[in-house]
Amino acid sequence: MAVPARKVSKTRGRKRRTHYKIDEKTVTVCPKCGATVKPHRVCKTCGTYKGKEVIETETAE
Repeated sequence: MAVPARKVSKTRGRKRRTHYKIDEKTVTVCPKCGATVKPHRVCKTCGTYKGKEVIETETAE
């Protein structure tokens, strides 16, 4: 069983954890209605994806 021979110092542990950060969520703007949408997903407000209507919504009528 792998057990460290000595205690890991605070600096050593913190250096290892410098990359554990929360990233800001990526959002894009829908070209048709201007709503914020996650990339590569259908717009919930107008129902379009890549310029084509994929889902019929009440606002699209």
